[in-house]
Amino acid sequence: MAYTVFHARDLEWHPRREGDPRLASELSESMTRSRANLFRYPPGAIGRRHIDPVQEEVFVVLDGTLTIHMGEGDDPERHELERGSVLVVQPGTALQLSNRGDQELRLFIYGAPPERGEATFLPPVSD
Repeated sequence: MAYTVFHARDLEWHPRREGDPRLASELSESMTRSRANLFRYPPGAIGRRHIDPVQEEVFVVLDGTLTIHMGEGDDPERHELERGSVLVVQPGTALQLSNRGDQELRLFIYGAPPERGEATFLPPVSD
């Protein structure tokens, strides 16, 4: 039997990239057939708009409100997902996550398979 317990008090949070206000706690190292991370988005934080050709992803809103834009082109669909909401996104779907609210957004993001495709990055949504 193999498992890993992650206590909230012991999670390590790191920026995704230099200068990025989003923080992530990596869970994937303990997984073999999928990937998962916890994210913290401060108010105003915006993720990179991209298309992942390989991974199916599940987004669970743990706290706050997630704004997600989905679809290509100049007018992608915008959805507001409150705490407790779940979104499943198929591979090949353009998306951009953001926190347009005034409270921290916390997300659990799960993806499978664990392989990362060569994501295509798109210009950010301007609204």
